[in-house]
Order: sequence, then structure tokens, then C-alpha cells
Amino acid sequence: MYEVLVTGGAGFIGSHFVRRILRRDDVSRVTVLDALTYAGHPENLGQAFLDPRLTFVHGNILDGPLVDELMARNTAVVHFAAESHVDRSLTTADNFLTTNVLGTQTLAASAGRHGIAKFVHVSTDEVYGSLAEGSASEDDPVQPSVPYAASKAASDLVALSHFQTYGLPVCVTRSSNNYGPHQFPEKVIPLFTTRLLRGEKVTLHGQGQHVRNWLHVEDNCAGIELVLCEGKPGEIYNLGGGTDLTVRDLTVKLLVLCGKDRDSVTFIPDRQANDLRYSMLWEKIAALGFRPARELDEGLAETVDWYRRNPDRWAPLTCTPYAVRTTAAIAPTGEGAHVH
Repeated sequence: MYEVLVTGGAGFIGSHFVRRILRRDDVSRVTVLDALTYAGHPENLGQAFLDPRLTFVHGNILDGPLVDELMARNTAVVHFAAESHVDRSLTTADNFLTTNVLGTQTLAASAGRHGIAKFVHVSTDEVYGSLAEGSASEDDPVQPSVPYAASKAASDLVALSHFQTYGLPVCVTRSSNNYGPHQFPEKVIPLFTTRLLRGEKVTLHGQGQHVRNWLHVEDNCAGIELVLCEGKPGEIYNLGGGTDLTVRDLTVKLLVLCGKDRDSVTFIPDRQANDLRYSMLWEKIAALGFRPARELDEGLAETVDWYRRNPDRWAPLTCTPYAVRTTAAIAPTGEGAHVH
């Protein structure tokens, strides 16, 4: 039986994972630890709160005594909690390093003390940096180019060092850009969708030429679940298999779904750091049986429909000063992982 501590479980990816893992009969307990910063909301967990196996704890992964207390009650950890937005990292890099690196160290050290049977650290394809051609394998070196990606690469190495040094059964997952319902409206798909639904313009950096691979959040969570159950300790697993698309082509799809035209798009100068292209090989997770199930067009339509039907969930969030001034920042998973 699995007793799972999920950090960042009230974030975008983390909450989808929690609802997924609770569908398993061999899960006896799920404990969510979340600091409930701007991108984490208990509402993301929805009906999962009706499951008596779920316990929610409002707290920080940097709180060592609290982490120790929770770690002692569980046998596995899935670590989504992270600062994850590229634009924010350009101005508040300290927060990213503190949460992502020191937070991972706090969790991994505690997991070792309490004999955790599996520790899954959720990361991102951004750690490989921008690729002019080809695709990154798990054996390729990390070459992050922005503070967010650097903090995630460092946290990956921290987690893996606990396997090498102490034998902690760590696995790392690195996914491409996630999308789906409940995502905080600072990442490009929810940001553009909510702006278009309000009749506002959206802004593209450069000519919108940046290429990302788009993976539905449920597919990512399926891969993370597979790694939790079958992943080999000490291994990194790339979670790709979504759809490669320029941000400009993605925007066209969102315009159609929101009933808008190209007059709703404004081009602005590229930001100071904006990787041109990410790409990963994912044969290792495929060998475990992973296959993405969601087509992009279907997933985007479902996602836009969710934002259209649930303005009460996102409209108040877009009134924060940062969200209002955020432009097309193209970042992957993250909250947690990221995820989330």
C-alpha cells in the first residue's frame, strides 16, 4: 500500500496528480503539503476533499520540523512544490533558489532519515536549455539559461545526490510544457485564454517563433504515477510526447476557440532571456508503457471551455498587479510541477 506525501498538491499539476492517485485502490493515505502561495488553491483539489484518505496541511517545505513530522507518516514522496514562472525568476531569483533548491534539500534529507521507499522529484525540460536542433536525452548535460531553469537543474542534482550518497530511492521526471484546467493565469495558455475571454489583446514576444512541446497535464500525471510505481531509483525520466508548436501557432488555435481574430494580437520585443526551442527524447518512459492519450486540439478545447465556464475561479486572480502586467512568458510545469 502507498502512503504518499505530495508537496505542492494544491497547485496546477499537483492537484491533478492527487485526484489521479486517489483513484488507486492501493493508496491508503495521501497527505498534501502546500504553502498556498499565489498559484496554489485548495479549490483545485475539489471533490478530492471528500475522500477520507486525503489530509491537507498548510505549510512550507522549508519547515524542517513539519516536514519531519509528515515524512514519518508516509512511505513515498512526490515533490511538485516549486517556484515555476520564468518571468518572476528574472526579478526574484532569490525566492526560486531558496524554495526550489533548499526546499528539495530539506525534503530529501528528511526522506532519508525516515526510510522513504520512493522519492519522485518533478522537474522540467527547461533544464536542458535551448536546442537549435535535435532532442535532449536524460544523459545530456543540463544547460539552463534562466534563473528558474537553473534552480530546477540545481534541485535535480540535489535530489539525485541523495541517491548517489545515501541511497535514497530518488527518481526525477522532466516534462515538457503542461496545460489543462485549473492552471494559474500567468502561463501562456490560461493567460491568453482569460484575456481573450475578457475581450483584451494578447502579446507575443518577438514573432512568436519560440517552440514548445505541449503535454496535457493528465498525461504528465500518468507518467509521474508510472515512475512512482515502476521507476528505477537513480534514474531520470523525460516526459514528452505532446505536440510541438510555435507560440504563434498556439495563439492562432486559442483565437479560434475564443472566437477572436488576429486583431487581438500585439507583437512586442522579445524578453531578455527566451529560449528558442525545447525538445526531448522520451524512450525511457515509453519502455515502461507510457503513451500520451490526449490530442492537443481536444485538450485545448476542453481547457478553454473550463475557463469559459468557471470565471469565478480565475477572474479574481487576474486582478493582481503581477498578473495584469505579465506578457507571454513561456514556461513549463511548474507549480507543481511543474509540478506543481
